[in-house]
Amino acid sequence: MPMARYNVLFLCTGNSARSIMAEAIMKRKGFPTFAAFSAGSHPSGAVRPEAIHQIEKAGLSGADFRSKSWDEFSLPDAPPLHFVFTVCDNAANEVCPLWPGQPMTAHWGISDPAAVKGSPEEIERAFFKAFAALDRRISLFLCLPLATLDSFALQRELDNIGKQ
Repeated sequence: MPMARYNVLFLCTGNSARSIMAEAIMKRKGFPTFAAFSAGSHPSGAVRPEAIHQIEKAGLSGADFRSKSWDEFSLPDAPPLHFVFTVCDNAANEVCPLWPGQPMTAHWGISDPAAVKGSPEEIERAFFKAFAALDRRISLFLCLPLATLDSFALQRELDNIGKQ
């Protein structure tokens, strides 16, 4: 699968936390080989401030993120996608659009930190755990020798990363 640049889309239902954090991590760690995007099946319309806090706490830019629909990535002028990862259980159970070019897909389910009720410390801990899990999976993904893996081996590796 040799390419100069790969486009990666992270999907979640609301596109307010997990997919946004994954986009931020990939933008930093994957540059310049990977371009990162995120979207939701039913976007909430707002990015969670706790997600932006985790992004900035990791030394990444929290600017310019917005909650958007996955429909934007099925339009004719959308970037061609090479990888599409669902990062929440709801998105994995939904019917995803057919993406032009048949990108590789995998489900990397992460518990929803936005669903945690409790003290501010418990909520921050939930967002930190989600950020850390995404960071670990993206780091593993970036270690894959993409140019030397056939599509079956690559799909197996992507699925294995989702179990980490």
